[in-house]
Amino acid sequence: MIGHKKGYTEQVENLAKLCKTTPTFSEEVYREKQVKRGLRDIDGTGVIAGLTDISDVIAKKVVDGEKVPCPGELYYRSINVKDIIAGYDDESCSGFEEVVYLLLFNKLPTKKELTAFKQLLADYRKLPRNFVRDVIMKAPSKDVMNSLARCILTFYSYDHHALDNSFENILRQCLTLIAVTPMFAVYAYNAHMHYNENKSLVIHKPLPELSTAENLLYMLRPDSNFTALEAKVLDIAFILHAEHGGGNNSTFTTHVVTSSGTDTYATMAAALCSLKGPRHGGANIKVMEMFADIKKHVKDWNNKQELTSYLSDMLEGKVFDKAGLIYGMGHAVYSISDPRAEVFKQFVGELAKEKGRNKEFKLYERVEEISKRLIMEKRKTYKGVSANVDFYSGFVYNMLGLPTELYTPMFAVARVAGWSAHRLEEILNAGKIIRPAYVSLNTRKEYVNINERG
Repeated sequence: MIGHKKGYTEQVENLAKLCKTTPTFSEEVYREKQVKRGLRDIDGTGVIAGLTDISDVIAKKVVDGEKVPCPGELYYRSINVKDIIAGYDDESCSGFEEVVYLLLFNKLPTKKELTAFKQLLADYRKLPRNFVRDVIMKAPSKDVMNSLARCILTFYSYDHHALDNSFENILRQCLTLIAVTPMFAVYAYNAHMHYNENKSLVIHKPLPELSTAENLLYMLRPDSNFTALEAKVLDIAFILHAEHGGGNNSTFTTHVVTSSGTDTYATMAAALCSLKGPRHGGANIKVMEMFADIKKHVKDWNNKQELTSYLSDMLEGKVFDKAGLIYGMGHAVYSISDPRAEVFKQFVGELAKEKGRNKEFKLYERVEEISKRLIMEKRKTYKGVSANVDFYSGFVYNMLGLPTELYTPMFAVARVAGWSAHRLEEILNAGKIIRPAYVSLNTRKEYVNINERG
């Protein structure tokens, strides 16, 4: 294994102290130099860094010449996501595939086109001989996201046309990764559980007639059984996570890395590593941990006064992880409402009913209702606070029997579609490498000969 007992030596510890003596910058310096920290304006709005026709995230509208918060809207290729969900076909359970087609090709598929596209993905849903044994099983990781990144990077070595940068070949690579990423996620988890947790090892190959959501449940569960509602809810989760504008961290990473001219596998691995960060893709895990804490300390889930008191203490940093946050509440863009959470909530309720977990679902609803008011009161926030999609997604994954190790990978399975669309868009509009400027606060120093240094 790499590292010593505590992971690093005393020498590294001393070097770390030296490293920490380098300058840090206060908020005043950022303001003075007019630097948009985090590429955001003072009000939190993202700095405009590019153009996209793939999706649109609406949180404000112009009223009497001023931007004011409005209920959130999300559009995929100019089509409202709520309308896509409203037109969902229960028979096919292929909503995600339909959305992938829309994002990549800028049109909704006909029945014939969707059937052909599903068959194409099924054809690509195959791994090279011994890939599972040689790549996934040889070095199982407790972190499935790391395993996913390794699988994607290693896939480069199995691609005879990895360096072919024609548009058609890059599209083929994107379609392949959309097809095989669910396999990477499930098999990486299975390998971790077998080698690190001493559990039985079961590997199911996907079935060509099943959709992405159906196949994931089929491959993951030892008995391969799932209900129609389970597959539908997971499919809708994939739809809602497939894309969210060009400004989120992992999608912006896709544009940045693509602009350098590198290959598809390096680009997707970079985006995946961005999503892995807890500030981006791991929020639903924190929501689940928070609710476990609430269930432990709040005796009567129906008692609003008791819930309010505990959530108030949470906001004041007195309980749970003492971070002063109610996880799953609030979003960097949305204020009044997150349309993904609004749409998802309906199906969460259906699944909770099927699973006999209505009591927990009602607890989520109460926490959501109380938190909105508390956050606005205690944080003096007047633009509005709402539950985001992560508030309910962890609960859904838990009801589906998905392990927490797969929560963020589920996000990745869906978002590969959006990353692919943005990679192709960046290539079609290629011109310059993305290179923002930094303000240097360097003060000039004289070089000192090594024999004269103290």
